Amino acid sequence: MLSLIPLLPFAGFLVNASMGRRLPKAASGGLASAVMVASFLVAVQQVWALAALPAGERALSQTVFTWIASGDFVIDLTFRLDPLSAVMILVITGIGSLIHIYSTAYMHEETGSEFARYFSYLNLFVFFMLLLVLGSNFLVMFVGWEGVGLCSYLLIGFYYTKKAAGDASKKAFIVNRIGDYAFILGTLLALVTFGTLDFQQIAGQVAAMPPEVTFGTFSLITLLLFIGATGKSAQIPLYTWLPDAMEGPTPVSALIHAATMVTAGVYMIGRNAVLFEAAPLTLTIVAVVGALTAIFAGTIAIAQNDIKRVLAYSTVSQLGYMFLAMGVGAFGAGIFHLFTHAFFKALLFLGSGAVIHALHHEQDIRHMGGLKAKLPVTYWTFLIGSIAIAGVPPLAGFFSKDEVLFYTFYNGHQLLWVVGVITSLLTATYMFRLVFLTFHGEYRGPQSAQGAQRAHGAHGAAAEHSGHSEHSVHDAPPAMAVVLILLAIGSAVVGFLGVPHALGGHNQFGEWLHPSFVAPAAHGMAEAASAADEASKIALERLLMAISVLVALAGIALAFGVWVRRPEIADRAAAQFPGVHRLLLNKYYVDEAYDAAVVQPIHRLSQDGLWRAMDVKVVDGAVNAAGQAVGGLSAVLRLVQTGSVRSYAASTFLGAVVILGYFLWR
Repeated sequence: MLSLIPLLPFAGFLVNASMGRRLPKAASGGLASAVMVASFLVAVQQVWALAALPAGERALSQTVFTWIASGDFVIDLTFRLDPLSAVMILVITGIGSLIHIYSTAYMHEETGSEFARYFSYLNLFVFFMLLLVLGSNFLVMFVGWEGVGLCSYLLIGFYYTKKAAGDASKKAFIVNRIGDYAFILGTLLALVTFGTLDFQQIAGQVAAMPPEVTFGTFSLITLLLFIGATGKSAQIPLYTWLPDAMEGPTPVSALIHAATMVTAGVYMIGRNAVLFEAAPLTLTIVAVVGALTAIFAGTIAIAQNDIKRVLAYSTVSQLGYMFLAMGVGAFGAGIFHLFTHAFFKALLFLGSGAVIHALHHEQDIRHMGGLKAKLPVTYWTFLIGSIAIAGVPPLAGFFSKDEVLFYTFYNGHQLLWVVGVITSLLTATYMFRLVFLTFHGEYRGPQSAQGAQRAHGAHGAAAEHSGHSEHSVHDAPPAMAVVLILLAIGSAVVGFLGVPHALGGHNQFGEWLHPSFVAPAAHGMAEAASAADEASKIALERLLMAISVLVALAGIALAFGVWVRRPEIADRAAAQFPGVHRLLLNKYYVDEAYDAAVVQPIHRLSQDGLWRAMDVKVVDGAVNAAGQAVGGLSAVLRLVQTGSVRSYAASTFLGAVVILGYFLWR
């Protein structure tokens, strides 16, 4: 049954890729969605069976076949389901199913062949992500790891005739190859060190050894693996591909940002929690990079004007929270935030897609406004997602973000906690800036009093053709609206799976995940805390929780004051601090710095050094010189080929005389 979970989406890919263009769009989209729902139902059945087992024995495995057998080295294609992978497959298939259903309405304007191509890529993406999380060893994980990289390239560049989409897809592919190179090195070093690539066997060996106090082999393995994670999960310095990934269709952004690719790095660290705990120096690096990424991306998001770009930098920031949790050893908190984030970030991206769909592909929030009454379903669901990500109780983001911040402080990383709290303020501010500028105030789009000229100027014929006006705005069609409502419900309630002891809860989510983060022999073992320690811990958590909530509410109030009550404040601040505004608007010029420091030198080396000097002069020169030498020799030989019979007879006679003379002389 485990193999059916990834194989069902793969079957959908095969059908749509081979014959989808000959099918009606309803059949193509319906098939892709049906296999996803079927995969989700199988996943639910398998997780149900897993939950019926005792806590220390929760593991199901299926060996499909032996992949590599060379002496003592054997790699099986084995799927393994434990509490951690159970959470991941429910997120991937559940959220993925909703995104597929949403896409049937969002992509309805595409031609039949493009429609089928889109859904074939979408199914393939889910297949590789399921392979990644179900694999029982590094090699199976790596196949899925590379597969999601390929599919991100295909889906980001779906509109391949558009230069920006093509550039973004290549950027995502190349940046991820940098991280993947480190991931390969880490995998090979793990194989040399442990003699196996199986996660459970590695954890068992590591658990029998003391943690490293200095930078050693464990630290090097985990650091290389983490560099791979910075590529997949868009952390400093390999984060630059993710904001550009919005060039793909909006449901693709939701799938990448919420349910699949960007969660791979967080999952990989959680899967190897025992190994990372044995390398505390690497964990510190993970925590610092996560915190810096969170606040760095948050400051960029607050100045962006593209609705999807704001959400993209929000994803980078929230992923920073997840890595912060992993780095401070709160693996359960990191996965819990991954879980809740999947709901509200999918909701926010699909909500932005509904706005873009309603406004005929307008994405600039400066050209929106006043959409609350015209898009009620989109507005209220988007508002729920924004409240959730801001960390306001009792929605899901409050419980997971609070747990991350609490364990950061409790485990002795107070400075990183301060960074996390500031990031929380930024998150609430930029998300409600987005809400207020998009849905509140007056409509500022084309055909409004101040926007009519823009429709025929900046947007040109495309805007005129689209008929984008205040009166043509429409709410999400049923297939999209139902998905938004379901995700809004999820964003509101899934946090109750992890209610902390400080609020009288039981944190069932953390207890469910605990066996996945300890060595096989340590299942069921937990440290007992005294009543006094537990009481002080609860008091501290309640205090930090109150601070977190106040900060979130302050961010919302700040956004309301600046962009609703006194919008001139933002314009005045931009005018007073043009350098800062320009710096944030241009994303700290990181892309430009990478282009100047890396891309252009490689381009010049390739063009002037490898092409003009090496290829043209050395390689081509050697080949051309060989040809010229043969040509010169041929020219000499052609001189004796005169075509005259008398000349041939004379040369034959002369040759015979020379030969006879030689022998007579001897």
